[in-house]
Amino acid sequence: MNGRNHKLLIVLMTFVCQVQLFGQDSTHRSKALDLFNNTKDSASGNVDSLMKLTNQTRIINELSGSNPYRAKVDTNIINRLDYVSIQQMVKGNAAGVYVAEPNGEPGSEQYMFIHGLKGPMLSKKDLYAQQPVVFVNGVALIQNSIMPLDIQATDFNMVGPATNLLTTVDPNSIESIEILKDPATLAKLGPLATNGAIWVTTKKAQSGEKHIAIDAYFGMIQSPKVTPVNAAYENQFRQTFYNKYATAADLINYPVYLKDSTDQEYYGTADWTDLYFKNKPFYAVNMSLTGGSPRANFRFQVNNTKSVSGQDGAGLNKYGLSFFINMSPLTWLTVSSMINANRLERDRNRNIRDRLAEVRYIPDLSNPLPPSSNVYGKYLHDFDEAIDDNKVNSIQGYFSVGAKLSGFSLLSKLSVDYNESQRDAFWPTELLSGNNFVSYYFGYNQRLLLSNTASYEFKLNEDHKIDLEAGQSYQADINRYDYAFGYNTPNNFIKFRTTKINDGGDYVPIFNMQYFPFFGKLNQRVTSFYGQVNYSYKDYLTLTGVVRRDGSSNVQPDSRWITSPVVNLSWDVLSSLLKKSTALSNLEVRASYGSFGALYNTDIYSKGPRYVTDASWPADPAIGSYVGIAAASRPYTTGWAGYGIGWQKSDKMNLGLDFGFADDHIQLSVDLYNEDNKNLIIPVPVPKELGYTAAYKNGMVVNNKGVDVSLMGRIFAPENPDRFSWTTNFNLGLNKNKLTALPDGLQSIIIGNRKLEIGQPVDAFWVYENQGIYEDVASIPVNSKTGVRQSFNGLLLNAGDPRWADLNGDYDINEDDKVFKGHAMPTVTGGFGNNFTYNGFNLSFQFYFALGQKLLNQQIANRFDFINTEGSRDLSTVKEITYWQKTFEPSDYPVYNPWSNVVPYQIDQDLFLENASFLKLRSLTIGYDMMHGDRNNPDRIFRSAQLYVSATNLFTISSFKHGDPELVDYQGYYRGYNQLLPKTYTIGLRLDL
Repeated sequence: MNGRNHKLLIVLMTFVCQVQLFGQDSTHRSKALDLFNNTKDSASGNVDSLMKLTNQTRIINELSGSNPYRAKVDTNIINRLDYVSIQQMVKGNAAGVYVAEPNGEPGSEQYMFIHGLKGPMLSKKDLYAQQPVVFVNGVALIQNSIMPLDIQATDFNMVGPATNLLTTVDPNSIESIEILKDPATLAKLGPLATNGAIWVTTKKAQSGEKHIAIDAYFGMIQSPKVTPVNAAYENQFRQTFYNKYATAADLINYPVYLKDSTDQEYYGTADWTDLYFKNKPFYAVNMSLTGGSPRANFRFQVNNTKSVSGQDGAGLNKYGLSFFINMSPLTWLTVSSMINANRLERDRNRNIRDRLAEVRYIPDLSNPLPPSSNVYGKYLHDFDEAIDDNKVNSIQGYFSVGAKLSGFSLLSKLSVDYNESQRDAFWPTELLSGNNFVSYYFGYNQRLLLSNTASYEFKLNEDHKIDLEAGQSYQADINRYDYAFGYNTPNNFIKFRTTKINDGGDYVPIFNMQYFPFFGKLNQRVTSFYGQVNYSYKDYLTLTGVVRRDGSSNVQPDSRWITSPVVNLSWDVLSSLLKKSTALSNLEVRASYGSFGALYNTDIYSKGPRYVTDASWPADPAIGSYVGIAAASRPYTTGWAGYGIGWQKSDKMNLGLDFGFADDHIQLSVDLYNEDNKNLIIPVPVPKELGYTAAYKNGMVVNNKGVDVSLMGRIFAPENPDRFSWTTNFNLGLNKNKLTALPDGLQSIIIGNRKLEIGQPVDAFWVYENQGIYEDVASIPVNSKTGVRQSFNGLLLNAGDPRWADLNGDYDINEDDKVFKGHAMPTVTGGFGNNFTYNGFNLSFQFYFALGQKLLNQQIANRFDFINTEGSRDLSTVKEITYWQKTFEPSDYPVYNPWSNVVPYQIDQDLFLENASFLKLRSLTIGYDMMHGDRNNPDRIFRSAQLYVSATNLFTISSFKHGDPELVDYQGYYRGYNQLLPKTYTIGLRLDL
């Protein structure tokens, strides 16, 4: 076989075995390909040099300048910490992005917001719709669908494994993380990245001798310090209210578990913490092998991570495998490919609330779990017969072929992301009051993206250059799930699921077991075309224009296509007008504007009016039956979606300044931005006689304004690596959102307990103003015209009721007297840290802060509202074992009459509105370079060897004293159910052979 045929065979074999890549920018790609065109013969081409250039290429540099510090996470901060998700790595390390980590349970879902909220958080569907897209080596990762939420009565957990899919990326393999947020950097990514993008690049193949790298750490979780209490504490707390307000009938109905002070299960030692909190070990091992020739090289990597929270046995096991191949079979042809596969196995909590949410019925909860370790241990023993297997398999791949012929650059790319989730659950009769429960979930998410790009660059003369580029892409997404649950298996020894026997959805009925199957499938197709013109004058002025045409299958046919223009100007002021100096070494101005379409994460708006299966009872709206007869109806309870629904849009403007001081030892970037999220869809109330709760309409507009600041400084940077050096970093993002328009010219809308009003933040709390207590009836205001004293929603106020502000003076406290007070999202977020090195030793630390946000403390409201929550069948009031701890000081709150019909301790009042601002020491690391004195020894065994110890979540400074202010849900409620963010201590070793 001759050399040419041999090379072609290699290309074909690589194409068959591998899958895609998202390409690099045309300018650097062309420069890279010139390496091959300028070689003397095919054997002298260097694919390693090509890949080095393309790996350094970023969309962010192509259109918006090349400042390496802007919108980029410093991987030196995160590469020696025990983070397992992309969200944890980004959190506090880049300006303009806010990460919510509401749960310390490993593998649980976390959320990111770039440049604030795009709309109100009315449900968890809105939360998913506002997440940025994450690219890993150019592969756009697909996330879980919102479809299962349609069959759930609660949304604090998704059915299935509910695992964070962004834990599939191994942190030790990451080379860089960038935040793409301004119009210029998002232009070529299209509607997929309307909410912003996280651009992750991993370490890739490179040529040279075989290179083995090992990175491993071992750590321990420190149990948190909590103050456990028993029934005596709870009894003493309640006696204050009983002594002041209780009647004889109230005393008779005193909870049974508090009546008998001789009951040692409740009044004995509160030692449940011995079983719930544990000092547990965790570890991670990562090994990679890299090598090959300059014309063909590879990288192979395997990893295993065990992450725990030290609480309730929760943990995450992760196994990963990745493989990269780079080739240059011809002087004008380059080939690159990757496969990255992961398996996630999640051990979930044993919370009563989470279990009952899936079981869908509430057993007798009048007696909560006692705080005794003896009884709690028996409860945990009941889980020995239970099954709760949560597994996720994920694979991403890319295949890219690029060529350059006579000045033209061509690039074809195919990328695939596929993940499948599976959960088997079985809970025995001991956990469910004599019944048992079984469920099975299987779902998958699949994304295929095929794109082709052609570019041509030419110089008009030495000063003027024009680059032309055109591209096309096709994206196909599929989300699907099968879910079934049932009750009353023959006994606890037969743990089985119902079995699907055909594609029509029929299930085998076994032992007369009651079962309920659900199926869902969502397809979305997006086709895009774009053209780009890039004009540059000398080396300091660049003007770029991009026009896109995007079509989505999830938009109605008469408005399926949208045109999106983007323009950008980049001007190196220092090179064009001023002279570089020691003081000012760089000054660049960037300005960009763009309009983007936003994809829907559902297809319910694309087809107009539809039928649904919500004819059942409100507690379980997904059962498609009425009095036992299968039924479908118009969406009376979920809302009407008619015709005329079009694209949601986002108009983005950005003005940026990049500074370099002291020969670029200090890099500063400041970005001012304005975003108008237009034509957003929202449920609008309709006349009750129509039978619908609401109608979905376009027309809402939410504005976001803000400032991003990033600073990187090399305070001391000597040439000798053994001398003292000091680098510092700081990032800050300031954001404010405001509702500027509603459909049909409305000025306000009330949806549930939320009110949206023009001019107010979309995450604003709407509450009553609490001004104290009415100690007696004589102190309650009386309407002089009617002689009737003040009321609450028509109920006369009495002694012991709250003194709520009557803002409109009509002597009746109602929704007209509620005010907007505080908001759930922080106004200012950011982080700062320092890194010191000396003689092989390294010390670094990183702080994280969020300021200006409030929270509503549902946990404390439930404790005081014990009359209404005791034995309630509302899952938001379930008493977990963590109920038995001291979380507040009762004397900080007024003593209202808890039996009052006005519900004095209801959550929607500023009595429970608290400041949630905080500052955290998020990480501390001390390292030692074991090769620092042996770098020049050619006989050394290791290329590098580093030993380090690190710690995370060491302390929090906050005025919120009832827990961790981070542990709030997406609507800003602190409910007290989520696990604490653990303190971790780690020792690690990194070796390069």
